[in-house]
Amino acid sequence: MSPATEVKTADALPRWDLSNIFQGIDGNHYINAVAAMEEELRHLETFYDQHHIHRLAEGTKVDAEKTSHTLIHLLNHLNRLLLASETLQAYVYALITTDSFDAAAAREHSKLEILGTRRQQLDVRLKGWVGSWREQLPAVIGSHVVLQKHKFFLELIADQSRYLMTEAMEQLAAELALDAGQAFGRLQGNVTSQLKVEIDKDGKNEELPITMIRNLAYDPDPAIRKKAYQAEQKGWASIRTTVAACLNGVKGTAITLAKHRGRPSVLAEALVDNRIDQPTLDALLGAIRESVPVFRRYLSAKAKKLGHKQLPWWDLFAPLGAATSRYTWQAARDFIVDKFSTFSQDMGQFAAHSFDHKWIDAEPRVGKRGGAYCMPVPGVEESRILCNFDGSFEQLSTLAHELGHGYHNHCQQGLEMLRRGSPSTLAETASIFCETLVAEAALPLSEPAEQLMILEAQLAGATQVCLDISSRFLFETAIVERRGSSELSAEEFCELMLDAQRQTYGDGVDPATYHPYMWLLKPHYYSHTENFYNFPYAFGHLFGLGLYAIYREEGESFVPRYQQLLRDTGQDQAAPLAKRFGLDITDQAFWRRSLQVIEQQVERYESLKV
Repeated sequence: MSPATEVKTADALPRWDLSNIFQGIDGNHYINAVAAMEEELRHLETFYDQHHIHRLAEGTKVDAEKTSHTLIHLLNHLNRLLLASETLQAYVYALITTDSFDAAAAREHSKLEILGTRRQQLDVRLKGWVGSWREQLPAVIGSHVVLQKHKFFLELIADQSRYLMTEAMEQLAAELALDAGQAFGRLQGNVTSQLKVEIDKDGKNEELPITMIRNLAYDPDPAIRKKAYQAEQKGWASIRTTVAACLNGVKGTAITLAKHRGRPSVLAEALVDNRIDQPTLDALLGAIRESVPVFRRYLSAKAKKLGHKQLPWWDLFAPLGAATSRYTWQAARDFIVDKFSTFSQDMGQFAAHSFDHKWIDAEPRVGKRGGAYCMPVPGVEESRILCNFDGSFEQLSTLAHELGHGYHNHCQQGLEMLRRGSPSTLAETASIFCETLVAEAALPLSEPAEQLMILEAQLAGATQVCLDISSRFLFETAIVERRGSSELSAEEFCELMLDAQRQTYGDGVDPATYHPYMWLLKPHYYSHTENFYNFPYAFGHLFGLGLYAIYREEGESFVPRYQQLLRDTGQDQAAPLAKRFGLDITDQAFWRRSLQVIEQQVERYESLKV
């Protein structure tokens, strides 16, 4: 079977099934689950008060054995609370991201956020308490199995306790965040997801959801791509003042909190959250800057293949090769399952189960969030994946990417909640690996036109997560520098975005067609707790490529080591995990080797005369 199959009729796209999680926010199962979580929360609050779990005088001496038993009780109950709360939050988030008009789900989401602030207050108290006697932490942990398992978590919170405000201030900050950073983030999501835009198609004006307009960037017809770009610009312009207020609110909140917590900068906090250090970030970004000419070579080659002197922005995602080929949903399922199975039977079975048990919501529609994501649902040890599938190879790659996240969750089954997850840098490891696995497996099976299509998808993706991510990093750096002294207007945000694109895309894209509203549509800017949510994508992409290169060398023996790496991403810093594979991520040479994989793809792309 060729990697893309021409289809004459489209099959129905699925909506996910949430019924085994809860059967509705008005059902007894959900209501009882919320009540049980609140009871667990109350128990912990009482226990904290009874055992004086709060910041003590610096250097306080504690009874190691007594403290260890208290800590074991706390960790067991915190894990139970996290299991309940993250399952509830995942369920409600699934509702609101597929229907932003669902007022009842939105209210429920707000209620859970309020409960979440109480849990955050417990986190602050625990962090302050452990930090007060951090010099005694090794003695407290001792040989207790539960504490040994949670050693990394405990050491991390002890270290980060240095950046806490007073408990009263942290409590106030958590409560105010509901009406500041979080509220602005929700508003951006609602305003952008509900936007509908007029476009002229086949001589008729149609009003389409902005997600469908954005998907037209992959349309085979160049006239439609250009019209979609023009319609999109008008649409974003119509809401830019509102969304500019959101961005000012989110970044203002982040800057204020970092200052009062004594953080050196918002970026410094992001590095801690992503468990990397400045030398690692410098090595990563430095290697990408060196490779900018390689990405511009690709963009110039694409322009030539499309008959342009310079590539217009609206053709960044223009399909090449077998451009009219489309996957049906069934064809996408079969292709991904087959290619995942070449890596391991376990991964193939995971993908098949995800498709066959309706873990995926693939249908674009009004009120549904654009883009794609994967989230764990720990209460049922499953994941749910959102995408907006249109049958293109690019969307198939996105689906493989998100299933990679799901497989990462799968590898962490059975772990306590405080040992799960990963920083954003390592969170992209499995997704990039799976995306690359699918594309590389397809290439030798393909005719030249299909090879061009696959390479195009790979290089378009790499350009986004390296070149475009660099522009986003520059843009956010400029925002943080300027937002501390004043708010910025929508026009100023546009100017900063265009300047970032000039520094990265350069003449690889026609400057007259740069996209000034990229700041408005990317949800990654709109979280006051996850700032600089851009470089982790570049890290993950290049780290994933590096691991894929090891897999090509080692074959089947690599599989168990890789699965263990995914299982451990919530339990160590990035550098020690990388060292298990003999990789030094603070050395620019590592990142250059990964970027050489992309350069080889560019050379192959340039050589195809299709």
